[in-house]
Amino acid sequence: MRISIFNIFCLTVCLFMVVGISHAATIKIGKDQKVKTIKNGIAQARSGDTLIVFQGIYKEGNIIVDKPLTLLGSENPVLDGEKKFEPISIKSNNVTIQGFTVQGSGHSSIVDIAAIKIYNRSHIKVIDNKLEDNFFGIYSQNAKHVEIRGNRIQAYGVAEQLIGNGIHAWKSDSIHVENNQIFGHRDGIYLEFVTHTHVINNLSERNLRYGLHFMFSHNNSYMDNVFRANGAGVAVMYTRNVHMENNKFEENWGDSSYGLLLKDISDSEIINNEFDRNTTAIFMEGSNRIHLEQNKFNNNGWGIKIQASCMDNVFKDNNFMQNTFDVATNGTLTLNNFENNYWDKYEGYDLDKDGVGDIPYRPVSMFSMLVERYPTAMLLFRSFMVTLFDRTEKLIPSLTPEGLKDEKPRMKSIKV
Repeated sequence: MRISIFNIFCLTVCLFMVVGISHAATIKIGKDQKVKTIKNGIAQARSGDTLIVFQGIYKEGNIIVDKPLTLLGSENPVLDGEKKFEPISIKSNNVTIQGFTVQGSGHSSIVDIAAIKIYNRSHIKVIDNKLEDNFFGIYSQNAKHVEIRGNRIQAYGVAEQLIGNGIHAWKSDSIHVENNQIFGHRDGIYLEFVTHTHVINNLSERNLRYGLHFMFSHNNSYMDNVFRANGAGVAVMYTRNVHMENNKFEENWGDSSYGLLLKDISDSEIINNEFDRNTTAIFMEGSNRIHLEQNKFNNNGWGIKIQASCMDNVFKDNNFMQNTFDVATNGTLTLNNFENNYWDKYEGYDLDKDGVGDIPYRPVSMFSMLVERYPTAMLLFRSFMVTLFDRTEKLIPSLTPEGLKDEKPRMKSIKV
């Protein structure tokens, strides 16, 4: 008897599933289709339906997706906001937007208008779209379980206050941002009060402020991204437990520009990243218990600027090559540890041939301390007197921090 009741129960469940599946329908939208507009298609659709939108330009103002639907673009249809509207507003769970060009959203100094905006919902996918000349690109507001993948997001901002961010997430959780390309926005990617989020394999280039910007966003990771030629590469602020690995920070130049800005962050990892041709590769202020390992610092103005407010940070097995200054600081007391790094300016010896220098290396030069206090002193760079002072300081340290040294500098660069 128990077995038969169980079988009846399973059959009933299966019937419900079949009935549920049978309700799902496909609605075709286009000038040659029965349904001409996306709004009409949404109005006719039931939860779980798929809308296939064929090639064409659709000027329908603000399209609100208010039920669980999949919207698929065929041959790249264009949704035009006409510089007035928010083209797509997602106000339902379980929505997918894929294969569209979304262009010309409205602009506002009061409301954050986006090409595609998610309002307080979950399980949303925004995949393989092209976003062109919008205020904000993709905006996640108080959302959960959002996948943003394979989109190309292009804007033409000329001033920070006149343009929004490419991908913007506020008070959101479990966001997956992968394989997107973002150009010309204020920040390429902006995360504020965002948790459990992964930013993977994106290109963020030529944005006005930051390629990626974290604010109060804990327990996140970003890996395998390229941040190139932005106002500054990445800023991580007021945050803890961030994992940063295999990223490239390239050509972020400017008076106050950094490859990576760390301000008031803690308990994080920076592993196997490449910093190439930045004004300052990493600037650290009020940052504690950061583990930096197997990173490459090449051809930067400053490799690392670490303020006296930082403590208990570990720099291990990194390569410092062809930087103007490897390390600079603004104080004489240091509470951080440098160990087993390679420094191309190291002139020590290795008598026991163990691959480790027999005398410590002090990466902070007297001239870098002088420049930190008096920036105009850079006019004297490469002069004979500067070289003489630096060599004297190495023999009889008096101005540079005594504790900031690598006790075991490597004789050869590390393969990372």
